[in-house]
Amino acid sequence: MKLHPFSVPLRAIESVISLAWVLIIAILGSPALGGTSAVGVIVAAWFVIALAYQLIYYQRFEYELTADTLDMASGVISRRRREIPIQRVQNVDISRNVLQRAFGVAQINLETAGGSSTEASLRYVSVEEAQRLQSEIGRLKRGQTQREAERSAEPEQELFSITSKELGLLGVVGIDLRLLSFVTVLLPVVSPSLREQFADPLVGLAVTAPLAAAAIVVVTAGISGILAVMNYYGFRLARQNDELLYERGLLQRFSGAIPLSKVQTLTVSENFIARRLRYASLAVETAGYAPGDRGSESAIPLAKRDRVFNLAQSVEDFTDVEFTRPPKRARERYAGRYSIIALIAVIVAFGADAYTDLTFAWYATLALFPLAAVAAHLKWLNLGYDVQSEYIVLREGFWTRTITVVPYYRVQTVLDSQTVFQRRRRLATLVVDTAGSSGLTNRQPRALDIDEERAAELREEVADKLQEMVAYRREERREERVESMTAELADADPNPGV
Repeated sequence: MKLHPFSVPLRAIESVISLAWVLIIAILGSPALGGTSAVGVIVAAWFVIALAYQLIYYQRFEYELTADTLDMASGVISRRRREIPIQRVQNVDISRNVLQRAFGVAQINLETAGGSSTEASLRYVSVEEAQRLQSEIGRLKRGQTQREAERSAEPEQELFSITSKELGLLGVVGIDLRLLSFVTVLLPVVSPSLREQFADPLVGLAVTAPLAAAAIVVVTAGISGILAVMNYYGFRLARQNDELLYERGLLQRFSGAIPLSKVQTLTVSENFIARRLRYASLAVETAGYAPGDRGSESAIPLAKRDRVFNLAQSVEDFTDVEFTRPPKRARERYAGRYSIIALIAVIVAFGADAYTDLTFAWYATLALFPLAAVAAHLKWLNLGYDVQSEYIVLREGFWTRTITVVPYYRVQTVLDSQTVFQRRRRLATLVVDTAGSSGLTNRQPRALDIDEERAAELREEVADKLQEMVAYRREERREERVESMTAELADADPNPGV
């Protein structure tokens, strides 16, 4: 099959748009190119070249969906053929920006297991063709015939639709509190004249710092709100058969399906502001990618915390969680670590006051010591794990607290590790790695700083439960195949005794 004919002018236009930054640099560097006629000639020439190239590309690009693979052949100068196994496809996303909607076409992206980027894209096909491919790939992945798919088709059930209030709150709740660290950098730039009005530098800092922080918060909230509206306008989540269907976006519209059979982990996220308002978000991670990277970006961008957990439990049948915190000696470890940081800050402040011309109340930094104890307690308070019959649930983080639900049958690797400092306090970290997590060193679900003996026990327990669940699901799939074959035989011969 061929791409949509409109893909030729659309891709040529996008090529010209991508040239815009080159023209801007050239015009700024050479005033002779600043004339409107010169720029027009360059744009027109580039468009003709791009149009000719895209026409050849269109003629040489073909794709075909078979029962087992999606075959693609492309290439203008060199020929390239690809076969993408259907069973490796994790996610099929459809996106349409303003220009694509004007042309009546859509882009379809395929993500595969283990892929860190888009495995294949079709730019562009008709909206009907994109929806057909999305539906057909889902049916083939389930191993259903067309008749079985029609017979088992269920009506779409809406699970979540974002409200105007939630869309507005998303801009506020989505503020990255780490941006406030820029206050220390911006203060000398944005408020030097204000600080000079005060004789005491400490008083000047006390006045300018809150003003700069408030300004940054307001600007960041405004930007976050605009991005939230653009990304999540009209967000809705529905369920049909064994897939979650999502749709979102204002300028660029995304839609896609998250196969429940491919879900690796569920993650409920609550930053400090969201927890105060009792809101949370839900991310569904598959082996292809975490939707937080692209596609749906999250199963629920923002909703009341209770509702988020109810929706999460409708995806994975875990029970209410009761977390076991690390031993109190882990809190002592954090208090010692933060106290060392506070001591360094006090020494630096004292040295600056004693040996430089900058004179201020250095002893104010002594307040960091009680704050270190508070920070240690809050970090310890938000750690924990819960071992259930089919899931292990892990919690971590204060500024942004994450609660990750990991089905045992999705576990790839489970290990316990100890740093030099953990060994001194008989602590360890349990890492539960899945096909969807980012390896063993980043973003992996973990139980941090638990008792070393308990970590070893949990490692064995999770490994044993993994084997039990794999065997159970294998038997479950065998029974489903038998039932399917029995139903097919009954359909083929409704009167076997005649």
